[in-house]
Amino acid sequence: MKYALFLGCTVPVRAQHYELSARNTAHALGIEFEEMSGASCCGFPMKAVDAETSLLIAARNISIASALNLNIITLCNSCTAMLSDAQLELQNNSFYRKCKELGFAFPHDVTVKHYVRMLYEDIGIAKIKAAVKKPLSALNVIAHYGCHYMRPSYLYGFDDPEVPHTFDELVTATGATSVKYPDKKMCCGGSVLGVDEALAVTMANHKLQIAKTEAADALISICPFCTVMYEDNQRKAEEKFETQYNLPVLYYPQLLGLSFGLDKNAVGFRFNRVRPTALLAKVGGES
Repeated sequence: MKYALFLGCTVPVRAQHYELSARNTAHALGIEFEEMSGASCCGFPMKAVDAETSLLIAARNISIASALNLNIITLCNSCTAMLSDAQLELQNNSFYRKCKELGFAFPHDVTVKHYVRMLYEDIGIAKIKAAVKKPLSALNVIAHYGCHYMRPSYLYGFDDPEVPHTFDELVTATGATSVKYPDKKMCCGGSVLGVDEALAVTMANHKLQIAKTEAADALISICPFCTVMYEDNQRKAEEKFETQYNLPVLYYPQLLGLSFGLDKNAVGFRFNRVRPTALLAKVGGES
């Protein structure tokens, strides 16, 4: 099973542990990634300023995967939404012609999927469970879906945007308990960080407080910018609201790799800003 891996902007710079753990868990499942040479930003940061330019940037990336005759796997929720939006727009003749005028070619049809959706649909829960060597039954975690994993629903349609379940199923496949909690669908706050940092931190704090109330061992993320809010800005939330969280924020492939028996370097725990020392001790891993 082979895919074109689209890394986007944030992952290589701020989420090396996401990329590392995603590559190593994919390898353990027999998945091969092809690099998308020449790929750029997905276009999402431009969307609010110039929607057409943002779609053209995304379409160019799709053309790179099309030349490889491979479907695209992304690690970022926003990248997934942007590329999927462009993929849909390419069905519009005028947009398609504009892309062709710019020299973009689409010799093969391309499907865009988030890494987690690929695991759920293309690999399947049964195969993932079969690969688990070290069930994480001692862990209680909260799964954070993020806004663009399942919305806008017209782009995806594989999960219920009102009552999502696919990510929870993947979490429980590792043996960990995915805690049911209020406001599961709430945004991390990252969408307003550049406009109103205080509001963004307040939004992030809401879910951090829920995790504390639920005595969660970790928050599990599938989006680099959501992790920026819950991990990188965790200290700001603690200072603003005069509390302590010390909550590890793990990317799902890190949790998955831990259940596969991969060592801490293979899943990039050295890059976690909140050290998961207590979590690793709880599952008998290296601290």
